[in-house]
Amino acid sequence: MRIKANSIQMNYELSGKQGAPFLVLSHSLASSLIMWDPQMDALKSHFQILRYDVRGHGGTEAPKGPYTLKLFVEDVMGLLDALNIRSIHWVGLSMGGMIGQGLALDHANRLKSLTLCDTASFISEEAQPLWQERFDAVREEGMQALVDATMERWFTPFFLRLNPPMVQKIRQEILKTPVEGYVGCGEAIRKLNYTDRLGEITLPTLIIVGEEDPGTPVSSAQAIHERIPESKLVILPSARHLSNVEQPEAFNAALVGFLRNL
Repeated sequence: MRIKANSIQMNYELSGKQGAPFLVLSHSLASSLIMWDPQMDALKSHFQILRYDVRGHGGTEAPKGPYTLKLFVEDVMGLLDALNIRSIHWVGLSMGGMIGQGLALDHANRLKSLTLCDTASFISEEAQPLWQERFDAVREEGMQALVDATMERWFTPFFLRLNPPMVQKIRQEILKTPVEGYVGCGEAIRKLNYTDRLGEITLPTLIIVGEEDPGTPVSSAQAIHERIPESKLVILPSARHLSNVEQPEAFNAALVGFLRNL
């Protein structure tokens, strides 16, 4: 479904148990709400689930960038207000985790809990040229230029060889991402710098990371864990960046266990 929020048309899906608490799932760069398919069966009997496509992705508009993390937070607030949702549990992976940090810092009154998956709180100066190389490549050749390298960062070689249906779904989502959306969101991500403020977060917080994630490694998760008081850290073996897809059973067990214990 689509709805006007923060001056753009946003694509979203509502499902799950009527009358239950709301849980929002926010996806990574170059993906869409489809990324969360492996979580739906485990969550739908406990929560009302709101999945949405971030600005520049999936069925949500891709206006000319660059975008900012503050803008992504405003998009979420606009979507929640348009749907008359007051209070949520937040689950975000990679870019979705960055958006979650912004929400927890500036709109904590709307969150019941925070789950940050395979994400970071800071992008270093050393990483800036890599981001620029990616932008230049997709502007010249489209998303095809990045798809193979992205898949290798997101999944272990073993999982890619297994080639379950979700692998091809994710590959197609990368290829379908609008160049303007990818670059706009990437420009926001490269300015990420929340580390020094993380101590302000007092929400119940779960941090999940794939043990073999090369993009937002265990060290990034540990840095967040060390700064958010009383946060919980779960490291999933045999998983890279999309740990929710590669190890769905372990991911779901950690997530549902955390949420049900609140």
